[in-house]
Amino acid sequence: MDKFQEMQAFVAVVDAGSFVRAAEALGSSKAAVSRHVSELEDRLGVRLLNRTTRSLSMTDDGQAFYFHCTELLAALDEAEGDLSTRSVEASGLVRISAPVTFGILHLAPLWGGFLARYPKVRLDVALSDRAVDLVEDGFDLAIRISSVMQPSLIARQLAATRLVLCASPEYLARRGTPQHAHELAQHDVVAYTYGAFRDEWTFDGPDGEVTVKVSPRLYANNGDTCRAAALRGQGVILQPDFLIGDDLRSGELVEILPDYRTEDLGVYAIYASRRHLPLKLRYLVDFLVEAFKPAA
Repeated sequence: MDKFQEMQAFVAVVDAGSFVRAAEALGSSKAAVSRHVSELEDRLGVRLLNRTTRSLSMTDDGQAFYFHCTELLAALDEAEGDLSTRSVEASGLVRISAPVTFGILHLAPLWGGFLARYPKVRLDVALSDRAVDLVEDGFDLAIRISSVMQPSLIARQLAATRLVLCASPEYLARRGTPQHAHELAQHDVVAYTYGAFRDEWTFDGPDGEVTVKVSPRLYANNGDTCRAAALRGQGVILQPDFLIGDDLRSGELVEILPDYRTEDLGVYAIYASRRHLPLKLRYLVDFLVEAFKPAA
């Protein structure tokens, strides 16, 4: 039983979209790839792929396992790469896309340390909350904050964050504090344009899942703008704790409906392929993973 071959075959099938193309990518036969995936499912006791004559898709278990496999395979490639390229110095330009606020607050302080460690590497950092296409837009690395990653991309988790419902004390004194998620429909809302929820906010509450149709008074494609509006009493916001944590601690914003939670989000370093990963990019990803590692 070769767990590595099983995982490699499974990831290749997902990436290629078919057993035939996966076999071509691996230099193997379709029968061998199919056998490895079937043996993996038998060993795990779960179905990873939904197969029909016309389509192929991952199950929920398959999607979760896929992310673990890609991280393990990427780590193995990095370990082998480190051994074979120790004598090679990282050099060249790395183009990075990152969200505006997270990029300013948490990434900007790190770039100097990385450049000091690898003096022949240059960085081009573009801040935008828009989810870029790595290949079409010409980026080597993207930092994304999401609950779900594209299966075709390699994702290394850096940190976690949660979305917090909050408003200013001034607004709550004027409009009242909601006691149930449904009451948000009657409140002024400042919505994040790129958020997954848009006008329908879904929560896991004391009585199960609740979806509320809100009517935003203001949309903004940047979290800082949402925060500024909330601080000035303009409505309720749903923003990550890395952005409004200090405001909550100071009392300038107040968390509301704490028993109603959305999905926790991950902060990921995203790149297009783990194969032949350039040394400059491998070192940068490792540097970021280490930088965000929780203190012991």
